[in-house]
Amino acid sequence: MKKLLLLILLFFCFMPSFLSGCAANSGVVQMGNDIYMVSRQAASGFSGMGTLKADAMREAYQQCQLTGKQVEVIETIDAKPPYILGNFPRTEIHFKCISEK
Repeated sequence: MKKLLLLILLFFCFMPSFLSGCAANSGVVQMGNDIYMVSRQAASGFSGMGTLKADAMREAYQQCQLTGKQVEVIETIDAKPPYILGNFPRTEIHFKCISEK
């Protein structure tokens, strides 16, 4: 009986991650005054932060390359562990595209 209750509890704790199923990516979003934001979120707590951050930075560099400029990171905001109950690895990068020096 206790095992059944434990299984039911685990199912409902992790059900939101099963239903959401995929990662969330914002794409590049302009925030005004030549400031942009890009965010990435993993689909589960089992993936690392490194890949998410690298993918977000690649997207930022692609945005700035469209105008022949370089990325200047203004701020990064990362989700803090533990990565459970919907708090999955997530990164948000605010950046500007600046002329090469």
